[in-house]
Amino acid sequence: MADTYDLIVLGSGPGGYVAAIRASQLGLKTAIVERELLGGICLNWGCIPTKALLRSAEIFHYMQHAKNYGLAAEKISADLDAVVKRSRGVAKQLNQGVTHLMKKNKIAVHMGEGKLTGKGKLSVTDKDGKTTELSAKHIILATGARARDLPGTPADGKRVWTYRHAMTPTEMPTKLLVIGSGAIGIEFASFYNDMGAETTVVEMMDRIVPVEDADVSAFLEKSLVKQGMRILTKAGVSDIKVGGDGVSVKLKDKAGKETTETFSHVITAIGIVPNTENLGLEALKVEVNDRGFLKTDPMCRTNVDGLWAIGDITAPPWLAHKASHEGVIAAESIAQALGNKDVHPHAMDVRNIPGCTYCHPQVASVGLTEAKAKEAGYEVKVGNFPFIGNGKAIALGEAEGFIKTVFDAKTGELLGAHMVGAEVTELIQGYTVGKTLETTEAELMQTVFPHPTLSEMMHESVLSAYGKALHI
Repeated sequence: MADTYDLIVLGSGPGGYVAAIRASQLGLKTAIVERELLGGICLNWGCIPTKALLRSAEIFHYMQHAKNYGLAAEKISADLDAVVKRSRGVAKQLNQGVTHLMKKNKIAVHMGEGKLTGKGKLSVTDKDGKTTELSAKHIILATGARARDLPGTPADGKRVWTYRHAMTPTEMPTKLLVIGSGAIGIEFASFYNDMGAETTVVEMMDRIVPVEDADVSAFLEKSLVKQGMRILTKAGVSDIKVGGDGVSVKLKDKAGKETTETFSHVITAIGIVPNTENLGLEALKVEVNDRGFLKTDPMCRTNVDGLWAIGDITAPPWLAHKASHEGVIAAESIAQALGNKDVHPHAMDVRNIPGCTYCHPQVASVGLTEAKAKEAGYEVKVGNFPFIGNGKAIALGEAEGFIKTVFDAKTGELLGAHMVGAEVTELIQGYTVGKTLETTEAELMQTVFPHPTLSEMMHESVLSAYGKALHI
């Protein structure tokens, strides 16, 4: 006999475990299936442990520049093993936290490989080969994604790394090549550059962090180059040959010039592949797009009745907070379908999902870039305020960066906000709340911002868009 539930969640990442908790809160008998570690990639191998690494690199950077703050720090060194150990400790603590949340919310946890065996049916095979049959009226797929390998050069964990290898390095790179300049690539490039590796970033597009506003991309590139990083845009790699003590790579720059260089290590950050293999999707005829990601409606339903999908196996943006929010949407929609009249789920507006990159300096954004707004037909008003005009930024010794805001000139609607500089990943949520509340420039101008804070720059950027900035 199968164990029967109202809902089974396959995958316990930030989408899956949040969906399970919300479902349990709504009175649904819920189970979660996980093949590796509760918390998924984000808590164990992604978002959180990488931020622990970057924090260590940030402190190391400040120690090296102690004299800028009237301090003396001598014989500064970094212990990579200790840095990694701290990062893994942070991940373990959070894994234990999710385990506690599962118990607190009375969610049944089944460890093993899950596979759909029919409509509303799922089998779980544990590490010893034992199979448990589960059934539920509703199933949420939250199996996430993994790093895409370079064609013809799969990551070996020795010389060619994905993000998982880069988080638990066996040795410190001396000369590092990072292929891809999205959030993951730039974060690891920033970390290893701060830790002392000679770092090169190759990006096939015409600018780094290409999803960000062009002004942000240009500023970040200039800042990273100033820190000693080499950045090649509109560039490519080929003829990758892995040896015992290095990797030979042919680089082609934007002018078409080809050179062959040897790097101690290579990190590939060229995108993700959804974890959809061996899930039983084909038998149920679950619809996927041309890249293998599952198709869903705005409430996270697939084309198969009772089967839902959230997070990185669905449409972009592939972000942990997007997955978590989808988990809540799906759980509430399922509760509603099962007769709960007190929940009123709302589809998510992807224009209001913030993006953050935790390099040094940080990057954060929400909504349309200036270029995208113009492409969409908007007449825009754009505000820009530099960190150098903010007292708190100067006091912190972090006077590099700016905040840019984009408004609809006709209605005053906030269309987008784009930042680069210290702690902007914490600031962006102010604009995200504003966009969700459909705020116009008038409300933002009338808001009182505390002094002295970095957040005052947000106010000044809004004022700047309308020719009212006070401190520039």
